[in-house]
Amino acid sequence: MLQRSLATGSLAHAYLFTGPAHVGKMALAVSLAQALNCPAAEPPCGQCAVCQKIASAGHADVQTIDLKSADDATEAKSRTEISIDQIRQLQHDASLPPFEGRYKVFIIDGAELLSTEAANCLLKTLEEPEDKVVFILLTSNERLLPATVISRCQRVELFPLPVAEIETALNKKWGVEPEKAKLLARLSRGCLGWAVSAAVDNNLLRQRAEHLDELIGMVTANNEERFVYAARLVALFSQDRGLVQERLDLWLGWWRDLLLVKVGCSDDVTNIDRLATLTDVAGGYGLVAIKAFIDNIRAAGEQLRQNANPRLVLEVLMLDIPEADRYDEENPAAEVEVNYV
Repeated sequence: MLQRSLATGSLAHAYLFTGPAHVGKMALAVSLAQALNCPAAEPPCGQCAVCQKIASAGHADVQTIDLKSADDATEAKSRTEISIDQIRQLQHDASLPPFEGRYKVFIIDGAELLSTEAANCLLKTLEEPEDKVVFILLTSNERLLPATVISRCQRVELFPLPVAEIETALNKKWGVEPEKAKLLARLSRGCLGWAVSAAVDNNLLRQRAEHLDELIGMVTANNEERFVYAARLVALFSQDRGLVQERLDLWLGWWRDLLLVKVGCSDDVTNIDRLATLTDVAGGYGLVAIKAFIDNIRAAGEQLRQNANPRLVLEVLMLDIPEADRYDEENPAAEVEVNYV
């Protein structure tokens, strides 16, 4: 669709790229910015000086706006929303003609983090676009964006890739050994960007193992230990909300795997390196208890995205952790909808 728009000159003035984290939204946005400014016969070539400058964030006409793009580094570190001042600066820059390229491109990374004032300010710009200016909004949760902003954009949804496709790409293109490629492909949840990052940075797998051990440890922890852990997550939330959501996603994947093991679908688990532990732990839970806690994790994540009190949300989640052997499996054949893949 984008290639056709480039070929016919029928580009939209604003795009909304939506999809899970690390699925390739920023990579596609950068590629589109390159295509708009690349002088090659078949843009983007990826090799010319223009493409190289855009890829390295050094092009004057391609800007990225996110939580970290504030002028004050201290303020940017503590910020939880993209401010109206950032959007006003964007408006000013958009009103000026391109400096060294054909198009000005503004990439708003984490568009769901726009403050209400910033979103309303952006809306005015989207309604009256300047010539030779393209806006690209990236979001992993478009439900948090105003419908009026979404309606002014051409929506492009990026879907997770099949596990087998990621495994093959890691093995053949990045030279990852087969066993590690298989694990990373499962853990990536269809997002190639994460898999590639984890392939070159062993710290990601190490951190994932440490965080998973902590989460699993909460199952047998007492209430005091659970509240201490909840307090740590609250402190982390105040620094970076995304990291807490990643912890919840990690936990969601673990309990989803328990559910799959329980219903005899062990071949489909994500945490394949923990299959023996999953098989052992699953014996202590009934389907109803597992699915109930999966629902609780999902609800907690949604509440945090809607700016609910993080301490209350996380402490309640800690108290909701089911204890092994607490729930009787009265009906082993009970149907439990498995829709968390």
